[in-house]
Amino acid sequence: MTINDLHFAFITCMTCLAIGSMGPVSQACAQAILPTSSEVHVLPNNQLVAQAIPPIPRQIAKYVERYTEFRGHSFVGWHPHKREMLVSHRPQGSSVSQIFRLSEPLGTLEPITSSDEPIRFASYEPKHARYIVYSKFSGGNEASQLYRKDLDELGSEVLLTNPDERHTFHAWNRFASTMIYSSVPLDRTAKGGSRKQVSTSLREIDPLRIDSSREIAQLPGVGWFAGEVSPDGRFIVVNRYISANESEVWLLDLDSGGRQRLLPKIDDKEPAIHFAGEFLPDQSGLVVLTDRHGEFREASIFDFKSASLNRLTSHIPWDIAAGSLSRDGGRLALLANEDGKRSLRLLVGKALTEYPAVGLPEGSLDAISFHEREPLLAFGVRSAQSPGVIYSYQPESGVVLQWTKPYAHPDVDVSAFAEQSIIRWQSFDSRSISGLISRPPARFTGKRPVLIDIHGGPEAQAGVEFLGRMQFFVQDLGIAVIRPNVRGSTGFGKRFVALDNGRLREDAVKDIGALLDWIAGQPDLDASKVVVAGGSYGGYMSLATAVHYSDRIAGAINVVGISHFVTFLETTESYRRDLRRVEYGDERDPEMRAFLHSISPLTNAARITKPLFVIQGKNDPRVPYTEAEQIVAEVRKNGTSVWYLRAENEGHGFARKENADFQFYAMVIFLKRYLLGEAFSSN
Repeated sequence: MTINDLHFAFITCMTCLAIGSMGPVSQACAQAILPTSSEVHVLPNNQLVAQAIPPIPRQIAKYVERYTEFRGHSFVGWHPHKREMLVSHRPQGSSVSQIFRLSEPLGTLEPITSSDEPIRFASYEPKHARYIVYSKFSGGNEASQLYRKDLDELGSEVLLTNPDERHTFHAWNRFASTMIYSSVPLDRTAKGGSRKQVSTSLREIDPLRIDSSREIAQLPGVGWFAGEVSPDGRFIVVNRYISANESEVWLLDLDSGGRQRLLPKIDDKEPAIHFAGEFLPDQSGLVVLTDRHGEFREASIFDFKSASLNRLTSHIPWDIAAGSLSRDGGRLALLANEDGKRSLRLLVGKALTEYPAVGLPEGSLDAISFHEREPLLAFGVRSAQSPGVIYSYQPESGVVLQWTKPYAHPDVDVSAFAEQSIIRWQSFDSRSISGLISRPPARFTGKRPVLIDIHGGPEAQAGVEFLGRMQFFVQDLGIAVIRPNVRGSTGFGKRFVALDNGRLREDAVKDIGALLDWIAGQPDLDASKVVVAGGSYGGYMSLATAVHYSDRIAGAINVVGISHFVTFLETTESYRRDLRRVEYGDERDPEMRAFLHSISPLTNAARITKPLFVIQGKNDPRVPYTEAEQIVAEVRKNGTSVWYLRAENEGHGFARKENADFQFYAMVIFLKRYLLGEAFSSN
């Protein structure tokens, strides 16, 4: 696993089936989508439960269809020997992404997997590439299982793991052609830490022999992510995530299971982030990302002999978000997070000094990875005008090749999508807060209504990216979309990340209040027409904004958001609970429990007086669906209009196109009615 993979594993939202009884919401709700003809209206599919959502005219689906067909590509991995790669892509007519083989730039995608569930990760077996290993889970439950699929015949998949546990692929041991992975038990019924302490099992298996799985070590708690196996096949680097501001690097013996902590050092006085991914070819050190020397994460080399860190990027005043080391150790590709846009920084030579990378396409980069044998760097690019596109770059020659071409409906001119601009405002404590704004085309005159869309995490960041369906709101409805990075967001220094922890939680909500003040001072924005939305932790923020600023907004949209911190901490999956307690506070402490109760939107639901739209996946392991149902029931007691959409086959957000489309249609109606004060018209 590279430091690029590790960054994804650590930062991915840490917050962040048959249709059965709807529980408390069904008892509280007397209104649902009315029976209607499928010829006139779009009906929810049999996996969607919709309440209080008005009938959706079929003309909406027809009119906005062109904004539901964007299809990009994500780089998954290089073939170990050939100039060939694995790609994740949702093909035309499919509901979910699958894995494809791409053997040449702009070539034909050859399907490898064909599942009803989304598949976004896979890896070639490193010796002969005769098979791949990939992960998937069912219905959004995130109980990931690992599978093998042979490539010679592209036959059926072979399950490699225990379905009663959640599994994560980490690395290959190239000497033995074995796979290193971890397992964590699942226990969603446990409340408030009633079960014994959760542990992580680090395991090794030959995917060709299912019965060969063996446990390497039992690691205490959760948050363990392995990096690369050493060149001699004896050791693996293991990282332990403790919080958004603290993590450790360990070296583990694959034979004995014994481990040694490398970072932080015993005499370190302050917690810091340490992520290690790759060994140097001579096994003299590790590539490490760390913020121990200042506000931002730097790339460093940890030297085993001296136990010291050689700083490589102290001259870059931004977080190094990810990296990839070439197999010969002569090139280190890094992504610098520059105000939400990721740019390539290339270090070369024995001393790994920076060398300019020129001729790269515009946009924000991701998923960088050097080929095992070829002088090729793969990377993805996203921009305001394009979903994911995959490129390769030859550092020596500077040649850039485009490997994939994204799809957009022919009736949509993506080149007309405006770039996202950075805005800044001063919060209650005089701290500068920033965000990104997408302004409507010039044909929309007068002050424009605003949709504030808050990211999850909270250890995440709104960055430069393709907005997809949301572009309809900007381009066709004339709504300005603001994506703020309130305190607690990453990318702005380690102190900024910690500014919302524990009892400081509502300071982040005050940042949105200050944004409302900023909007009121803009000549082109209408402060009387604002809807706030968000997913996961952003869903909590949308609810909290509706509590504190109901008189200043027109409505709120909560997608898989926390409604009560105590019930959330007691019901989130056990493998996540302790990690979330570091961020929000430990609900088992009576004083903290009382505080968390006092600030929770559910406790203050009587103050939510503007229309609310709640969207939830039934199988969500991060923010259980009960968080949605209890806020829906409580806010309805106010007589407030509350729309509710629940998908029985989804988890933490809607991954299936048919469900995401229906959510989009309903959001269009919600915004037209409560933000624009209009009925829908396609004219």
